[in-house]
Amino acid sequence: MSTTSPGAKWHQQLHWRIAIAMMLGVIAGLIGGEPLADTVGWLGTLFIKLLKMIIVPLVVTSIVTGVASVGAGAGLGRLFGKTLGYYMLTSLFACIVGLAMVNIIRPGEGADLVGAETEEMPELTVIQSPVDLILDIVPENVFGAAAETKMLAIIFFAIMLGISISVLKQSHREPLLSFFQSAFEAMMVLTGGIINYVAPIGVFALIARLMGTTGLSAFKSLGLYALMLVCGLTVHLLVTLPLILRFLGGINPVKHFRNMVQPIVMAFSTSSSGATLPVTIDAVENKVGVSNRVTSFVLPMGATVNMDGTALYECAGVLFIAQAMGVSLGFEQQLMVVFTALLASIGAAAVPSAGLVVIFIVLQAVNLTGPQVELIVGAMLAVDRPLDMYRTVVNVFSDSCGAAIIAKSEGETGIDE
Repeated sequence: MSTTSPGAKWHQQLHWRIAIAMMLGVIAGLIGGEPLADTVGWLGTLFIKLLKMIIVPLVVTSIVTGVASVGAGAGLGRLFGKTLGYYMLTSLFACIVGLAMVNIIRPGEGADLVGAETEEMPELTVIQSPVDLILDIVPENVFGAAAETKMLAIIFFAIMLGISISVLKQSHREPLLSFFQSAFEAMMVLTGGIINYVAPIGVFALIARLMGTTGLSAFKSLGLYALMLVCGLTVHLLVTLPLILRFLGGINPVKHFRNMVQPIVMAFSTSSSGATLPVTIDAVENKVGVSNRVTSFVLPMGATVNMDGTALYECAGVLFIAQAMGVSLGFEQQLMVVFTALLASIGAAAVPSAGLVVIFIVLQAVNLTGPQVELIVGAMLAVDRPLDMYRTVVNVFSDSCGAAIIAKSEGETGIDE
């Protein structure tokens, strides 16, 4: 689902409206100073609360729909195992690349985006032991976990529920699957509405508040943050995924890139894996040479659960926020970030800027919460649109690589030849 209609005039396109809102926010914040920041700050807080509001239902419906739609049977079970294994592998590599980039470039170091040094730092969550981590993931009360926004527990329950629905008899499976698919579509509409109509207002308020309290110094860190993400996404797109194509599938990465030009362009322009899915399926079937049996399973599942670019963004974004707040995340906290980003990226719906919603899940996992964090996330949104477009390219290309590799493993020939 794209938030901008094809053929919309330039002033109706989301990225232009956000860019205009950002520029107006800069001007208003510099002129109005702290009095204006205090006046409009509630609009930014409202926008952040709307994003948080949709996290739980969006993640639950997305995961349950994606997992339950797989179906049952030995053949599908094997295909499901290969697909999920590939998606977890590439998302893990994406997280590692993101962590490496943010630790090398350190875009938030020395930045005082919100006057963080004058505030009390949050007490970070650490991994006590693998057993404690497992026990924390399994909820005693799923409704209590939802009320307390314990996202790891919610994600675990959604995966288990989706698997359970997939093995039911058709008479029981179809009504439940239809319900969750309809609920997911509704959540996509709601998410798109918030991003499309509220985001420009929220960005204006958040940037005006940021400029009114810190001035233009914030943009240096935001520029480094954007550069860091571009570098990380480029490494994953042009190095990690081609190496996986070559070594796991024996496929020529250059040929695969050529065959996927149209979906890549579509992904960049729409910023939506879901909107690009028909084009991706057509290219993977007719140009890459993958059978409909594999594409009809792997690609829709990938558009739901395979979010390499989002996983990279979540890991790097959380560490950027920690650096900007002067908080040091040790090895255990970074391990928690990777683990949570892997699971949370499964719940990142195929809509524009969905990763911005899901980043709150990863922040919650290490207890990086509060008004300071929300303000930095809002500032990140100001430069997020082109980054989101690039993340979608990485997501879609990774899906196509998975389809090609899995088709080869299933004995199909003529892939990218």
